[in-house]
Amino acid sequence: MVIDSVVAFFILGIVCQLLGAKMAFPDGLYKTLSMFLMIAIGLKGGIALQKHVDPALISMSIAVVAFGLLLPLVAYPILRYFGQLDKINAGAIAAHYGSVSVATYAVAVALLEANNIAYEAYFPLFVVLLEMPAIIVGLILAKGSFKVVNAHFVKKELIANQSILLMLGSLIIGYVGGQSVTKLAPFFIELFSGILALFLLKMGLIAGEQLSSLKKNSVFLISFAVLMPMLGGVAGTGLGVMLGLSAGGIALMAVLGASASYIAVPAAMKQSLPEANAGMSITASLGITFPFNVLIGVPFFIALAGYLAN
Repeated sequence: MVIDSVVAFFILGIVCQLLGAKMAFPDGLYKTLSMFLMIAIGLKGGIALQKHVDPALISMSIAVVAFGLLLPLVAYPILRYFGQLDKINAGAIAAHYGSVSVATYAVAVALLEANNIAYEAYFPLFVVLLEMPAIIVGLILAKGSFKVVNAHFVKKELIANQSILLMLGSLIIGYVGGQSVTKLAPFFIELFSGILALFLLKMGLIAGEQLSSLKKNSVFLISFAVLMPMLGGVAGTGLGVMLGLSAGGIALMAVLGASASYIAVPAAMKQSLPEANAGMSITASLGITFPFNVLIGVPFFIALAGYLAN
C-alpha cells in the first residue's frame, strides 16, 4: 500500500513523539499554519465559485445544517446510555463529533486532488456551516436548557468565531476578487500541500502525546471514537448521494460527517461548559478519531464514493 506523502508526515510526527524525540514546534507557528489552511481552503472555494454557482446551493445548505444538528443527537445517547457518561460530558463529546475538523477536510482535499478526483466548489461553505450547529445542540443536551445559548454566546462563538470568519471571509474574497486573486495563488494555492504536511507533522506530535493517555480511558471511549466516525461518514455518504453530488463531493460530505472538532468546539466548551472533562473529549477526537480518519477513514470514504458514483 502506498501512503500519500502528505499523510506520511502525520505518521512521522506520531513516531517522533512515541520515540521521545525532542522536536521544538512553536505554538505560534502551529496557529499560523492553522490560519493558512483556513484561508487557503476558503480562497480555493471562492476562486472555483467564480466559474460555477449552483442554484440549488440554498436547499443544500439547509440540508447540511440539519445534518450538523442531527449528528450530536446520534452521539449523545450512545455516550449517555452505553458509555454511562453524565449529561455534561456526554453533551460536550457529542458536540465535538457533530462539528468538523478543518485539518481532516484538508487531508481529504489533498488526496482528492492528488488523484485528480473533482469535487464541488462550494464545499468550504459547508465546512463553515457545520462548525457551530453541533456546539449549540451539545450545550443544550448538557445543560438541559436553551438558556445556555444566550446573546453573549452567539456573539462570541458564532459571529466572532475565528474559523468561521477566516474561511467565510476568504471564500467571499476568492469569489468577488476576480483576476486579482490569482496573485495570491503562488502562496495560498501552490504551497497548500507543503503547508499541510508541516501542519500534519505537528498534529502527529500532538496525537502521539494523546496516545499515552489511552491507557487511562475505558475501552468504550476508544470504541466510540472509531465507531462514531464510521456512523457519521456513512450518514454523510448517504446525504451526498441524496444531494446528487459528484464522487469527490460524496467523499467530502462523508469526511465532514466522520470528522470531529478539536479547535472550535474545545474553545467553546471551555467557555460555556467549563465543568466538562476536556481531556476526555480531546483524547477521543484528536488522539483516536483524527489518526483513524487520516489513515483509514478518509481513504475508505473516497473509495466508497468512487464505487457509488460509478
